Amino acid sequence: MSKLLVVDDEYGIREIIKKYAVFEGHEVMEAADGLEAVRICRTNKFDLIIMDIMMPELDGYSACKEIKKISNTPIIMLSARGEEYDKIYGFELGIDDYVVKPFSPKELMLRVNAVLKRVGGEDKHDTFTFEGVVVDFTGRTVTVDGERVEMTPKEYELFFYMVKNRNIALSREKLISEVWGYDFFGDDRTLDTHIKLLRKSLGEYSKCIVTLRSVGYRFEA
Repeated sequence: MSKLLVVDDEYGIREIIKKYAVFEGHEVMEAADGLEAVRICRTNKFDLIIMDIMMPELDGYSACKEIKKISNTPIIMLSARGEEYDKIYGFELGIDDYVVKPFSPKELMLRVNAVLKRVGGEDKHDTFTFEGVVVDFTGRTVTVDGERVEMTPKEYELFFYMVKNRNIALSREKLISEVWGYDFFGDDRTLDTHIKLLRKSLGEYSKCIVTLRSVGYRFEA
């Protein structure tokens, strides 16, 4: 059983998420705003947080920043806004997924279970080195020319998968299926947004990520 925190100022949304989460076998706590969420996280440990963005007292982005100071708990953000800027900002804060309202509770649970499945990490120590890039899969670290590169959780997942499948043409569908871990129903630009963030993190080595027109991407090394 996983312990979830559902944060939303709308009681009805909290209840519907709780209903489906409990049905999936999860334990659920609730918070009605960002301040309450931060207070709860200071005294409780959670396996995952589902957090709305637009809330009174303290918005979801600000609450996420505060929670990340004390915990590495994965976070799925909820928002009525689906603009690319909002998604990029959320991923840069370190969230693990972004769901646009209105959403399907069943799809949300698929995303929840996919994130929970990934947080276990690698089973054995494994590294990969290419020129100035060193990837430590077990330690979840990436260094470029000796300098530690900070990536969002999703950037790590995407980059690690591409590196492990280096020099192989990876279709968009394959990347989404393997990295996200669920049937993708959202904005098809989500993958492109993550690739953009990943290239920014890699700096001069972004050239290793090759775009395959009408197909997907390939990591060349």
